[in-house]
Amino acid sequence: MRVVISMALALSVIAPLPASAASSRVAASDGANPPPVVVPALQSWSGGTGTFELPDRPKVSGELAEQVAADLSEVTGKEARATSGRADVELELDPSLTTGPESYRLDVSTDGVRITAPTARGLFYGSRSMLQILARDADRSSLPVGTAADWPNYPSRGFMLDVGRRYFTPEFIRDYIRMMGWYKVNELQLHLNDNEIKAPGDDWSKAYSAFRLASDNPAFAGLAAQDGAYTRADWDSFEETAAANGVTLVPEIDAPGHARAFIAFKPELGLNGGDSDHLDLSKPESTAFMKSVFDEFTPWFRGKDVHYGTDEYTADRQLYRTFFNDMAAHLRTLGKHPRAWGSATAMTGTADGYDRDVTINSWNNGWYGPDAAVRDGYSFINTNDAYLYIVPFADYYHGNGLSGQWLYDNWEPHVFPGGKSVQPGEPLLKGAMSAVWNDLVRATYTEGDVHRLVEPTFGLLGQKMWSGAGTGVPYGTFMKQLRELAPGPGLTSLGSTIGAPEPDELSFGASVTASSGGDPTVLTDGSRLTRWQADRRDRAPWVQLDLGKAMPVQRIAVDGDDDYQVTVSTTGGNWVKASPGVTARYVRVSGASALWSVQVFDAPDLAKGKPTTASSSEVDYFGPANATDGDPKTRWASQYSDNQWLQVDLGSTQQISRVLLDWEAARGQDYDVQVSGDGTTWQTVSQVRGKTGVGVDSLAFAPISARYVRMLGLRRATTFGYSLFRFEVR
Repeated sequence: MRVVISMALALSVIAPLPASAASSRVAASDGANPPPVVVPALQSWSGGTGTFELPDRPKVSGELAEQVAADLSEVTGKEARATSGRADVELELDPSLTTGPESYRLDVSTDGVRITAPTARGLFYGSRSMLQILARDADRSSLPVGTAADWPNYPSRGFMLDVGRRYFTPEFIRDYIRMMGWYKVNELQLHLNDNEIKAPGDDWSKAYSAFRLASDNPAFAGLAAQDGAYTRADWDSFEETAAANGVTLVPEIDAPGHARAFIAFKPELGLNGGDSDHLDLSKPESTAFMKSVFDEFTPWFRGKDVHYGTDEYTADRQLYRTFFNDMAAHLRTLGKHPRAWGSATAMTGTADGYDRDVTINSWNNGWYGPDAAVRDGYSFINTNDAYLYIVPFADYYHGNGLSGQWLYDNWEPHVFPGGKSVQPGEPLLKGAMSAVWNDLVRATYTEGDVHRLVEPTFGLLGQKMWSGAGTGVPYGTFMKQLRELAPGPGLTSLGSTIGAPEPDELSFGASVTASSGGDPTVLTDGSRLTRWQADRRDRAPWVQLDLGKAMPVQRIAVDGDDDYQVTVSTTGGNWVKASPGVTARYVRVSGASALWSVQVFDAPDLAKGKPTTASSSEVDYFGPANATDGDPKTRWASQYSDNQWLQVDLGSTQQISRVLLDWEAARGQDYDVQVSGDGTTWQTVSQVRGKTGVGVDSLAFAPISARYVRMLGLRRATTFGYSLFRFEVR
C-alpha cells in the first residue's frame, strides 16, 4: 500500500488529494462524485456514488489493451496485463458514437471501467483520462463512479518544432509525441529546413543552413545536414510513435524563402548567383527541383497533410503566387493535402488568384490575418506569433517561454491580437498551434533547455485547444494539477521541468542519490507519474536528497511504501531523526524499495499574496504584486533608474529571519533589505554590495519583529531597472 507520510511532530497519514476542483461543464449533483481532475478538462461529467477499486493485478481487454496495460502499470505501480476475456478495464470500439472521431465515453461503475469510442484514437484519449484520474488518487487505485463524455472543440491542436535551424535527437521527438498524446495535442509539425536569418557579413556562403531528411538516393547525396539528419528508419519511428499516441505528423519543407540549404546544394537555383536564401523563381528549374524533393520524401509521410512553407519571400510577387499554386497542385498529385504559411496579404495584397484548397497557418496579421482567411474562404490554424511563438533566449517574441497566466486567463484558439479575433467555433478555424523557432543558430542551448521553455504551457495549451476555458479553477490551482500529471508515461529521455515547486518546498529539483535501482531524481521532479524503484536484491535500500546547503526544515513528506525511516544531517554523517525546525542539508529515506516522491518543506512564505507596493513599475504588466504572488514566472520591474524600492506589508507583526530575492537579469548591484514596524521608520538588516550574476539571493539575519519588509535598491547592475521574480519573507 502506498501512503503519503508527513514528518512533523509525529508520523501521520495525509488525506487523499482533493478532487474539489470542477473540471467540466457539468457540476456534480448533491451527494454525487464531483468531476475528476483531468488535463484537458472533461467536457461533460455525470457523477455517481462510490468508487471502483483497481485490484493489484488489473486486467485490460479490447483494442489497445497491451499499450494501456503497460501504461497502467507505469502510472499505478500495479502489474496490469492484457486479456481477451472479462477485464477490469474494457476498451471497445463503437462506431455509433456521433460526437466526432476523437471523442470517447468513460463509464466507471463499482465493478470496473469501460471506455468506448468510434476510433482507436478516441479510445487512446479516453485511456489518458483514466490514467490521469488514477495518478491523482492518493493510492493510485480508485476511480470515482460516474460517466464522462468528452470531445475536442477543434480538430487541429498542434505544436511546431523548428528542427531546421537546430537538430533535435530522435529520442527527444519521440518523447514529445508521447507528451502530446498525454495532453490530447494531436499534430506535430516538424519544420525540416531553414537557415539563419541574416548572413554573416552579407555572405550567404557563410550562413548556417540545414535540411534534416537523409535519403539514400544518390541524386540527393550531400543535401542532408552533416550535424544531424533523420533517416527513413528515424522517420518511421516517429510515425509509429505518433500512431500509438493519437498524434499526426505534419512534415514541412519550406521554400521559396528560407531555402539556403537547397541553394547550398544547387547554387544555380538561388537569386543573386546563389548568394541568397531565396530561390530564383524565374528559373523553371527551381520549382522543378522542389517538386523532386517532395517526390523523394513524400512517400515517407503517412499523414494526409504536408506543409510546403511559402512564407517571407520578398522577391518577385507574381512568380511567388505561381509557385504557391504549382506546389499545392503537385502535393495533391502525390495524394496529400497542402498546408502553407499565410503570406498573401504582404506578398500581393489579396488572395486573388491563389489556390484555395490549402490550409493556412495564420502566423501574423500583417502577412495574412484571420479576417482575410475568413473572407477568402481558407481553412486556417491560429499560429499567431505574438501569442504562440517561442524563440529560445531571444529578446523578441517569447524568449523565456509563453505567458502562461495571460494565456490561461485570456486565450483560446479563436483569439488573435489587434482586434482580429474570430467568433468561437468559426467553421473555417481548424484550431491552433504553438511554435518553437530556433532563430539563434549560434547560441549555445540544448534541447533540454527548449523543453524547459515549452513544457510549462504545453498542457495549458492542450487544455485551451481541447475544451477551452472550462476548468473551473484559477491559474495557480491549474498549474499545480498540471505539475502533478506532467509530463506523461512512457518517456525515455525527458522529465518534468514545470517550474513552480509547492509552496515553501525546498527539495524541488534537488540532487538525489540512491543505493541502487533507477534514476532517483524523479523523486524531486514534482510529478506523481514518476517512480524510483530499488534493485530486487537490495536488502537495505535508501535514497538521499542533497538540498545544496543546510537550512531549517519544517516538514518532510514521503510518498511510497509505509515501512521506512527518515533521518537528516547537516554534513552527510551524524544522522538524526527528523523533527520540525531541524537544520539539515541531507535527508535520507531508508528501507523503502519503491518511492514516488520525497518533498522537504521550509517555513511558510509570510509575504505570499500580501499587499505589495513599489516606488515605480516599468509597465502595469510588471506590477509589484508579481513579486509576491507565488508564481516564479511573473515579475516586478521598476523604471530605469537607481534608488527604487519594493515593499510588502505582512499584515501584522511577525518574527522574521530570512528574505529571498529572485532576480531577473535587471538586478540590483548594491541594495539593502530593511524592516519596519510602521512603514515609516526603517532598519537595515542585510546589505548586498557588488552583486554579480542573476539568480537568487537568500539573506539570513538575526530574528527580528517587523510588519513591513522592503528591498531598497541603491545601484543597478544594468541599464534597465530592478526586477524580481520572487520576494519571499520567512
